[in-house]
Amino acid sequence: MAFDGTWKIDRNENYDKFMEKMGVNVVKRKLAAHDNLKLTITQEGNKFTVKESSTFRSIDIVFELGVTFNYSLADGTELSGTWSLEGNKLVGKFKRVDNGCDLNAVREIIGGEMVQTYVYEGVEAKRIFKKE
Repeated sequence: MAFDGTWKIDRNENYDKFMEKMGVNVVKRKLAAHDNLKLTITQEGNKFTVKESSTFRSIDIVFELGVTFNYSLADGTELSGTWSLEGNKLVGKFKRVDNGCDLNAVREIIGGEMVQTYVYEGVEAKRIFKKE
């Protein structure tokens, strides 16, 4: 699968505005903009394992396509939702546990980079990763 491998954050687009809309305070937003996030993704059939390491934490996230699971963002925001494969895109549809608002995410490979796009309450942000 094209997502397999280790991906290191390279740059962000509109990430601060996205985090602000999510309710992340200014200090955490400034820190998150320089979190040195690294994702190691492996896929076995419909099962994905994502090893996430950053300045803030290191966790393993295991999910199966189409199966609802719970996930906690680095700032503590709790989400519940699913990832699915739509063509060559991983599409995440999540709801915040605290307020029921939708948070959608798409991971896709564009020009050798993994582009992760988030949309929350009308605000879109991108995090772009390069393969290590």
